[in-house]
Amino acid sequence: MKSPGPRRRAGRLAPVPPTYLDDILAAHRARAGADRRDLAALLDAAVASPLPRDFAAALGREAGVGAAVIAEVKRRSPAKGPLDLDLDPAAVARAYEAGGAACLSVLTDAAFFSGSPADLAAARAACTVPVLRKDFTVGEADVCDARLMGADAVLLIVAALSDGELTALCTLARELELAALVEVHDEDELARALDAGAEMVGVNQRDLVTFAVDPGRAVRLAGSIPPECVGVAESGIRHVDDVRRLADAGYQGVLVGESLVRAPDRQGAVRALTGQRIGARRASPETGAPDAAAGTGRSRA
Repeated sequence: MKSPGPRRRAGRLAPVPPTYLDDILAAHRARAGADRRDLAALLDAAVASPLPRDFAAALGREAGVGAAVIAEVKRRSPAKGPLDLDLDPAAVARAYEAGGAACLSVLTDAAFFSGSPADLAAARAACTVPVLRKDFTVGEADVCDARLMGADAVLLIVAALSDGELTALCTLARELELAALVEVHDEDELARALDAGAEMVGVNQRDLVTFAVDPGRAVRLAGSIPPECVGVAESGIRHVDDVRRLADAGYQGVLVGESLVRAPDRQGAVRALTGQRIGARRASPETGAPDAAAGTGRSRA
């Protein structure tokens, strides 16, 4: 598959400066290009592997119900450096689940995040909730690998993929009964995600160029997410007030990483974020999108 080329911004195709994402994607695409495994054999093995847990169902909540917390197992980040390089993924998973996490997210990228497929396997074996493979998916083999390592969902970053890639990977994830969390940063990327058939949309509040967090981004985009899609807010979520604000905007789930990994009491930190009631998705004055009540997502993405 071809690289998506220059990323789109503000409804037009425009070049942007190199970012941390460019380096990460270059490494992942180089690895994918060197992968000589037979895709048909990978697909057969993936289909024969144990069925995934239903990630989308764990998040597809009605308005008025408490927003789901997706708690992340993360050893380090390119921006913040080491968080807990020696963490025990199984112990962290048990603590998160005991605190009320609806799902887990586990980093499997080694070079930039110090994660691994072994981290995902250990975390999933230690809990009963669905698990997202948090990585940079660039090809069909990556989706197959997610199912083979025991993941229940994959991350598809719109800014990292062409329209053709995005559609193909959404389709393959659905065929393999994996949920796909399709990550966007603006209205244009949201439109591309929906055109590709996304049923679960994650709004990342971290800017790909500056790596700064815009805490208002998810709220601004909330009203543009169709009611049949599950909405997830990502990045910059630290306190219960953050979750309350995002749940009130209509997000059924929040993905929280750094603050939970750094917490002395991870179980208590998750518990403190749970129970915030989901409101209606409302248009912001900036988007002009029509009001939409938050609804349940379809069973698979």
